[in-house]
Amino acid sequence: MSEKSVVKVDACFSPHLYSLYKEEENIVVIIDIFRATTAICTAFQHGAKEIIPVATIEEARSYLQKGILVGAERDAIKVDGFDFGNSPYDYMGDHVFGKTIALTTTNGTQAIEVSKNAFKVVVGAFTNISALCDWLVTQNKNILLLCSGWKNRFNLEDSLFAGAMTFELLKRNPDLKLGDAALALDYLYQLASKNPIKFLSRASHKERLHKLNLKDDIRYCLQKDLTNCIPVLEKGILVNMNY
Repeated sequence: MSEKSVVKVDACFSPHLYSLYKEEENIVVIIDIFRATTAICTAFQHGAKEIIPVATIEEARSYLQKGILVGAERDAIKVDGFDFGNSPYDYMGDHVFGKTIALTTTNGTQAIEVSKNAFKVVVGAFTNISALCDWLVTQNKNILLLCSGWKNRFNLEDSLFAGAMTFELLKRNPDLKLGDAALALDYLYQLASKNPIKFLSRASHKERLHKLNLKDDIRYCLQKDLTNCIPVLEKGILVNMNY
């Protein structure tokens, strides 16, 4: 993209729709606010060396057999026999410092899998939103905000974050061109920004986590700028970007 080209920001509501938005030169931002991308950012904040995203429980077990720490979650519940689930609180502390961690989740790692061949794949959460937006506006590349959704369906919290990203990117570069999805989500975020917890009160996944007594996870995942870490996919492995 030349220096004079207009950078475009768009949003995709689920991995199932990714093929409709796929462009080789896109920077893809993986979004799974409740809770995979927040957990990934938290792990790097606490010094994890690298995270290997895997699509299936079977593949995750193969890493467990190699003595690697493994997080595994399905339907918001930690899978029996693994070290961690999908809560950001699982990844806080010295036990992750300097460690390689394999991770499989219901939605987030599936989004990484479908987009892994993009120009660059990075991980976004409210907890690293400012650092990520600061970096993105220096890249002069089109940006696709890929919502993980819930089992390939639209969900509200990922879309809310995509709107927050669009809002923050526009503050940094008002000349960005928005696709209709990103434009709609920018409007959505502006409706919700004063009280996102209340706005999400009837969202299906928030209700699902609430029933599992994971209210603390919800509050944590909606906090802004807890870390400057930017996880980036390099040769199939997530590492903390140095820039």
